[in-house]
Amino acid sequence: MKDFFNSPSFGLLNLNEVIKKIHLFMKEDPCSFYRLIIGSDSHLRRINNKRRLNVVSAIVIHRQGKGARYFWQRTSGKDCHSLREKMYLETTTSLNLAQVFVPKINKVLNGSDNYALEIHIDVGRSGDTRDMIKELVGMVNGSGFTAKTKPDSYGASKVADKHT
Repeated sequence: MKDFFNSPSFGLLNLNEVIKKIHLFMKEDPCSFYRLIIGSDSHLRRINNKRRLNVVSAIVIHRQGKGARYFWQRTSGKDCHSLREKMYLETTTSLNLAQVFVPKINKVLNGSDNYALEIHIDVGRSGDTRDMIKELVGMVNGSGFTAKTKPDSYGASKVADKHT
């Protein structure tokens, strides 16, 4: 995992700074309900005549009905040879980020119950990824997280996709 995240509002931040910004955003309106979202998306790019997979992971804090902030990071990896491999890579990247992020944010939020954590997966009921929904949702749920798929997976399909 890369060490830094980009923010349209705050520039380059490390994970601890991201957590502080999320905490401050939530403290601005403690009576609101928040969705804390992690999602990843990827696209193949040609870099120096080699096919590389750009993977972008996003952390989104959404104050329901009242705006959001997001933070993203990009990594580059080898080419995937199938859509299934690509979707598993995206989902695993989100889960790996969640494994590091969640214990840290939970410590800062100290048992707050005004948020729900979601992992957004870039799969949907139509298109080539429909056959993978059960597998990928099962993978996320089996890791102890709530999975969201298209059209509700905007953390992956909109926010992360914007930066791939």
